[in-house]
Amino acid sequence: MGRFFQSWALTRVKQAMVDYNMVKDGDRIAVALSGGKDSTTLLYALTHVLRVSPVKFTLHGIYVDLGWEAEVNSLREFCENLQIPFYYKPSAISKIVFAVRQEKNPCALCSNLRRGVLNSTALELGCNKVALGHHLDDAIETFFMSLFYTGQFRTFAPSTYLDRTGLTMIRPLVYLFQEHIWRLAKELNFPVIENPCPVSGLTKREEVKKVVGYLVGLFPDFKERFLNAIKTADLRNLWLKEGNGKGSLRPLN
Repeated sequence: MGRFFQSWALTRVKQAMVDYNMVKDGDRIAVALSGGKDSTTLLYALTHVLRVSPVKFTLHGIYVDLGWEAEVNSLREFCENLQIPFYYKPSAISKIVFAVRQEKNPCALCSNLRRGVLNSTALELGCNKVALGHHLDDAIETFFMSLFYTGQFRTFAPSTYLDRTGLTMIRPLVYLFQEHIWRLAKELNFPVIENPCPVSGLTKREEVKKVVGYLVGLFPDFKERFLNAIKTADLRNLWLKEGNGKGSLRPLN
């Protein structure tokens, strides 16, 4: 059953990469490694795709240390076993966020700073793409966070070109659920570096995660339905103003 599940999961990763044209010949892909299950699963999956795909590309694992001085030897060995070069990038992000800025809601600033270090390191290595370990649960949670806190229907895209850097962000795990990744990580004994952040598990995303869990409890196929809905969304079914709302009638008072 384990081998069948692994094959099924990797097939979904390959399908997402094909559907959104994530990889082309000659790509140099920087894989963002956090030490968690998502990013190690991402690297493992991309390594598998690299071995079987007719498209030729290279992988480079990057770990951005936020300033916690984490022990990364297990992650380094994981990359070595996969024959993927590992790059350790130290930073003072935690000090900036918690000591200098003293952010009450630090996640957004931390994420932006980490993304900046990751992207600059990728460019230094000559990479043209950065792979992130976001999965379908992340997309669903981002959708509801946007709805609840900004009143907008939006989430991240599977592939996004960044004009300012020339990098393309790809998310090959978007067809996998979080539980799929946890199962893969457990069956294949991937290394995990515990998250030392003091606000880990206390964020708005954790609150939204509970909402999603409640919906899954009511509708067991909720995640698969969401995936189908976002892939087949028709904007004509939403209330879009024609002509930017500029018509001959005056707005109602």
